[in-house]
Amino acid sequence: MTEQMTGAQSLIRSLEHVGVDTVFGIPGGAILPAYDPLYDSDKVRHILMRHEQGAGHAAEGYAYATGKPGVCMATSGPGATNLVTPLADAHMDSVPMVAITGQVASPMIGTDAFQEADICGITMPITKHNFLVKDVRDIPRTISEAFHIASTGRPGPVLVDISKDALQAATEFVWPERMDLPGYRPVTKPHGKQVREAARMIAEAKRPVLYVGGGVLRAGAAAELRVLAELTGVPVVTTLMARGVFPDSHPLCVGMPGMHGDVAAVGALQKADLVVALGARFDDRVTGRLDSFAPDAKIVHADIDPAEISKNRHADVPIVGDCREVLADLVVAVRADQEKGREGDYAAWWHQLNRLRDTYPKGYEPHDGDSLAPQAVIERLGKIVGPEATYVAGVGQHQMWAAQFVDYERPGAFVNSGGLGTMGFSVPAALGAKAGDPDRVVWSIDGDGCFQMTNQELATAAIEGIPIKVAVVNNGNLGMVRQWQTLFYEGRYSNTDLQTSPKDEKVRIPDFVRLAEAYGCVGLRCERPEDIDSTIEKAMSINDAPVVVDFTVSHDAMVWPMVGPGVSNDQIQYARDMAPNWEHED
Repeated sequence: MTEQMTGAQSLIRSLEHVGVDTVFGIPGGAILPAYDPLYDSDKVRHILMRHEQGAGHAAEGYAYATGKPGVCMATSGPGATNLVTPLADAHMDSVPMVAITGQVASPMIGTDAFQEADICGITMPITKHNFLVKDVRDIPRTISEAFHIASTGRPGPVLVDISKDALQAATEFVWPERMDLPGYRPVTKPHGKQVREAARMIAEAKRPVLYVGGGVLRAGAAAELRVLAELTGVPVVTTLMARGVFPDSHPLCVGMPGMHGDVAAVGALQKADLVVALGARFDDRVTGRLDSFAPDAKIVHADIDPAEISKNRHADVPIVGDCREVLADLVVAVRADQEKGREGDYAAWWHQLNRLRDTYPKGYEPHDGDSLAPQAVIERLGKIVGPEATYVAGVGQHQMWAAQFVDYERPGAFVNSGGLGTMGFSVPAALGAKAGDPDRVVWSIDGDGCFQMTNQELATAAIEGIPIKVAVVNNGNLGMVRQWQTLFYEGRYSNTDLQTSPKDEKVRIPDFVRLAEAYGCVGLRCERPEDIDSTIEKAMSINDAPVVVDFTVSHDAMVWPMVGPGVSNDQIQYARDMAPNWEHED
């Protein structure tokens, strides 16, 4: 059945066809034709953001919360180029997202017309795929393909750039009955022989580790992971992107590996004789100096993206497939081995790991006097708010503390910008997560530096009735940069003091409480340790408006443990100038 309409109406009808219920965006000249039929749609809610970067990060947050591709929309030129950062962010972290941009009319493409930018060319390296649509008849097919590509295989962002004349042209709406993507055939089912070999290696290993990355979260494979871990008794480490996919309270959970990971998790990988990597990519923040990472370990590497396997570390057993399928098949193979009496004995290994856990637990120095320890703020936030909430971190010290001091018990509880490390991610991503899952409490844990990059989206949250809660961990500085200046630049604090909480006077530029109120939110401030709990409880009691809490914390707190830049994970320090004695631990 066909129907006459404009290309713009065809676009909105196509979005309705693929099940889109929320779009984050800002109108402008080239995309304006699409906003007219959007006004009439009773299926698609448009949330008017204050910056296109915010629209992109909100789409990411929505994708985290729902598992569906997030959708953002912007006009040509600067509108589209403002989406570059969230597109790169989604690409690095494999977040399903579709960005729709207007483009100047097709006869003007390539003429440097007003608000023209080659957004397809600009974003080619940072999207899974992108399309330039100049023919109105191609709009339904392109939208169908874009959502399929974004959400299948290794998820990622897809850009659809549509010329203004295509949006304005008349067409007959025809929804494609099937997709023809001959070059796109993601492998989801793993090779049985490789899976059986991995099971054999697990049984024969003395010191195996399950190294779990964000791919397990994306595959929705938390239940299968738990079955495998409990079946084998193998210790589990979860990367920053996989926090919550395996419960922190589980006795087999050894913690988070990497530059600011748990000593036990870092030590487990370094001392392992077998590393089973599941949906992880041997990122430099996990491996430290690559040539010294897990030196005695054989590697089983399972990933849906064949380009990741052996990219950084050679895989002895490569497995291409969806992590859910891989884990399910691995469970079957391990059970078959166990029925034949082939089962690993890891008692000595667990004795070694438990000693590491007991000797080097997570901790921090409480601050003297009236100053707040940022770790204490985040720890109490996690305890009071609980594991059912969603915590959305920005990037920097507060991100690491949020990963370390909140206990995550469910997949998707922790949302952050891992690969790209995008300051300004937290507030709009929290807004998107709350829009996608409105019944869940959503806390943005942000730093004062990150917060000043995208806090204009508080206006969006207030006007649209999206009551997120924001904990600003305010140390008055670009905290992680200051930490590096302390450790590696002899305390020369060049351009890191933000003056948001000066030490010697009460002038704050800006005053976050007054800023929150100006944006239609509730503003609270906490400066004393004894007020932490009551302030969090007050924020939790307010559910009819967004809440911003300025936690004024110590300037000098640092994130520990830490593996310094360019050094081996063996040189992890659990406090300044204090490192584990690995020989003793052996």
